[in-house]
Amino acid sequence: MREQYRSETFTEDSLAPDPMDQFARWFRQVAAGGMLHEPNAMVVSTATPEGRPSSRTVLLKMYDARGFVFFTNYGSRKGRELTANPYVSLLFPWHPLARQVIVTGTAARVAREETVAYFRTRPHGSQLGAWASEQSTVIGSREELTARYEELSARYPEGEKVPAPPHWGGFRVVPETIEFWQGHENRLHDRLRYVREGGEEGKWRVERLCP
Repeated sequence: MREQYRSETFTEDSLAPDPMDQFARWFRQVAAGGMLHEPNAMVVSTATPEGRPSSRTVLLKMYDARGFVFFTNYGSRKGRELTANPYVSLLFPWHPLARQVIVTGTAARVAREETVAYFRTRPHGSQLGAWASEQSTVIGSREELTARYEELSARYPEGEKVPAPPHWGGFRVVPETIEFWQGHENRLHDRLRYVREGGEEGKWRVERLCP
């Protein structure tokens, strides 16, 4: 299967000076277009200290000048791997626009206050789910998971405050590189990558990559 990408050339002159501003520009476009069910869905790739990788789709919940934030069970596979090895890659696959954004950097837990504030915005059912699921662990049956959820539903009925689980929270990915990929015909895609220089407070260098 093959598709010919037809789009305008993506040049350095069209880039925002800061990669997070450029990300915001593209994100607004893909979200406004209505072409993707969940434009904030991203593939998060982690690895063990021995270099064994794993990937999964996670929802981006916030981003700003500090980086990209998602939430998870800290005992999940990705949580354990990020705790042992903070290097991470994020991929936003915006296929309807023939675009990708690829982020590499390091992840660290967000402040507990940020986790609690976000947890309070989640639907009641999702709050209970964070308690019911020991993410990435083996479970005997669907019925066992349902029983846990029903027990929590009885303990915290709709309208009652559910505390944020201590084993659940956010990770912020601080980017070291952010690549913006625009598909182009004849596989001559445009790939423009921002590279951070001088640590977290450093400036950004832009480089073009061969497709």
